[in-house]
Amino acid sequence: MENLKNIAPIEDFNWEAYESGDSLTNVSKEDLEKAYDSTLNKVNDREVVDGTVIAMNKREVVVNIGYKSDGIIPLSEFRYNPDLKIGDTVEVYIENQEDKKGQLILSHKKARATRSWDRVNAALENEEIIKGYVKCRTKGGMIVDVFGIEAFLPGSQIDVKPIRDYDVFVGKTMEFKVVKINQEFKNVVVSHKALIEAELEQQKKEIIGKLEKGQVLEGTVKNITSYGVFIDL
Repeated sequence: MENLKNIAPIEDFNWEAYESGDSLTNVSKEDLEKAYDSTLNKVNDREVVDGTVIAMNKREVVVNIGYKSDGIIPLSEFRYNPDLKIGDTVEVYIENQEDKKGQLILSHKKARATRSWDRVNAALENEEIIKGYVKCRTKGGMIVDVFGIEAFLPGSQIDVKPIRDYDVFVGKTMEFKVVKINQEFKNVVVSHKALIEAELEQQKKEIIGKLEKGQVLEGTVKNITSYGVFIDL
């Protein structure tokens, strides 16, 4: 408290302006707004940019793109990604920088759709494992949301074993491999079975690599034929 006594008051401080709420400097309000705006990201409508998730609840996700206001996106647009969390970087499509209420309008669904076709083609070319959300059952298989595109998952490509009840997969997020694309009709076919087969093939190689002559192992009888018995190791 002793040091406070040595502080001299500012001689030209305008107390009347301070009490009335007027500007205390020679800088105009317009200049201050311009200076503030210059610190913000420059964005345009119908543009796809990256943003950061800063808040979430059961219905909405709040995303910051470095603009003067944050955008609110329905959580349903992220249902393909159940692991979404605060701090994650997500791509968003700027629908409107400022609506009637001054709110920034963003869409994650449209951002994914804008870049989806390039991504799905790259996934096929690179044999990439991707995540998809099983939306519904359809004739002969399932409809899967991958990068915002509705892809077809044939019933024969769900598992290595025959599947009788497709409904148990609806609403699940699973891993897939793009196996076919019809460029003309923009049709995409994915497979979950291909991933299982690849994993089984890897296990098979590991088991065969460890087999030795005279080694005793336990196995399961898978099939009996006139010419022998098939054993699963």
